[in-house]
Amino acid sequence: MDWIKKLSLLTVLLCIYIALTNPNADTMRKNSPSVLWFPPPSRFTRNLSSRLMSWPQPYDGYLNGVDSATRDSAESLEYDYYRESCPQAEKIIRETVRQIYGVHSGVAPALLRLVFHDCFIKGCDASVLLDSTEVMNAEKDTPPNETLKGFDVIDVIKAEIEEVCPSVVSCADILVLAAREGLLMAGGPFYPLSTGRRDSTHSYADLATYQLPSPYGDLSDTIASFGSRGFDEREIVNLLGAHSIGVIHCKSFQSRLYNFSGTNEPDPSLDAGFLDLMRSKCSKSVSASPSLSPAPSSSKSSFDFSNLTSEEPGVVMNYEGLSSGFGTLYYHRLLQGKGVLYADQQLMVGEETGSWVRAYASDVSLFRRDFAETMMKLSNLQVLTAPNGQVRHSCSKAA
Repeated sequence: MDWIKKLSLLTVLLCIYIALTNPNADTMRKNSPSVLWFPPPSRFTRNLSSRLMSWPQPYDGYLNGVDSATRDSAESLEYDYYRESCPQAEKIIRETVRQIYGVHSGVAPALLRLVFHDCFIKGCDASVLLDSTEVMNAEKDTPPNETLKGFDVIDVIKAEIEEVCPSVVSCADILVLAAREGLLMAGGPFYPLSTGRRDSTHSYADLATYQLPSPYGDLSDTIASFGSRGFDEREIVNLLGAHSIGVIHCKSFQSRLYNFSGTNEPDPSLDAGFLDLMRSKCSKSVSASPSLSPAPSSSKSSFDFSNLTSEEPGVVMNYEGLSSGFGTLYYHRLLQGKGVLYADQQLMVGEETGSWVRAYASDVSLFRRDFAETMMKLSNLQVLTAPNGQVRHSCSKAA
């Protein structure tokens, strides 16, 4: 029976690899942005993620470094979990994100960053979506999260789903599925996601303040931060490829331009031409100390697309255009000393991390495959499943 099991696993992995590396699929998606093909659920596909998590060896550390309770919770998720209780849920999420992306492509990096900041703190439990109360400080109001966007998008999706299936679909599931959809629209890879997550009743402001990876961190700091969540160096390098899209605000890297480590000189690792470009975007007058700004609210009937943007100056990560391919430009920049964030450029300092930067710069298919796997892993971190947690009626308030 062992050889049958191994043969089945090999077949599953081969199907995923073909799906992630098929150039025709990417071409079809780019030429027909309003049409995305999703295979109909079947007994095989519904159990896909659980099979992958049952056989972690080929994933080079998949779910390693996490406790047994976390592993058990992730394995209790199910593909197409809402097929009977709310069969329209995933369709509503896809269509809403696609519609918003058609008007404002900033929804993709906003949702991708939002899901990372949620999952990194106490797992993928939608705790980042909660508002502050008299007895609880919210993660969204902490300095590392002050520039987060996309809360309105989740609120709009949740309102749509609540009209069809009240108190059934969790905000945690909506967030991971919406982030995947935004990534697809931006040219990123597809990855299967199981559902059945539940929402936290608490937000963890102190943890968000001190445990989110710093854009100013040395490589050792970044490795320690991600390593505490079970990510190895290969996964760190490919997950940071998410910086291929979006805008990096000047306050996140201004010290590199004028006063690196208190030297009154720029970061010597920066390419000279790129330093001039960044200085043209960011004047010395930009404050390096962020001020708190609570997330805006939204209603189903009125969506303010300006909430996906910021008036603060910054560098657009894909300024050379989407045609360069999701991930490709990011790694080539690091090889050229043009990493916008100090923590990004630090990837070239380490022997192993540097080798993975070079690998992803030369093989976009390898990057897309690894990125999809790491996003699956991120989306399953410390999930809450029944009977733990709750399903919120409003994503910003505990039930």
